[in-house]
Amino acid sequence: MTDLAAYAGLFAVAFIAATLLPAHSEVALVGLLLSGQYSPWLLVAVASAGNILGSCVNWVLGRFAERFRDRKWFPVSPRALEKAQGWYGRYGRWSLLLSWAPVIGDPLTVAAGFLREPLWSFLILVAIAKTARYVVLALGTAGVM
Repeated sequence: MTDLAAYAGLFAVAFIAATLLPAHSEVALVGLLLSGQYSPWLLVAVASAGNILGSCVNWVLGRFAERFRDRKWFPVSPRALEKAQGWYGRYGRWSLLLSWAPVIGDPLTVAAGFLREPLWSFLILVAIAKTARYVVLALGTAGVM
């Protein structure tokens, strides 16, 4: 696999994983780290960038969700959106530090857009959360190697 293909594939998987579609960017990152063929910090940067950009897609979906939330094709169930809004309403923007977490992270990023969280604060908090997760994975993987 060429370096460009590996990094592009990781970016794509991380991007998809941050949207409401199922994907496992952690598995891809750890696999590439264990191969020992790629720069760990560049892998973390690429995965973080893809994951943050994917979360921005969720923010945009949330931002414009009001118009479409009653349509059958809308990607978030009313229950999931309600749950995320409740969590976000209770804990505010700081809940975005959990945007890395499985199950609740993606709906939180949609709720942030829906509840009109400013993009600048959204990006800062999501970048911290998503990057920290990949750094921890990289450091943990380095301990295994």
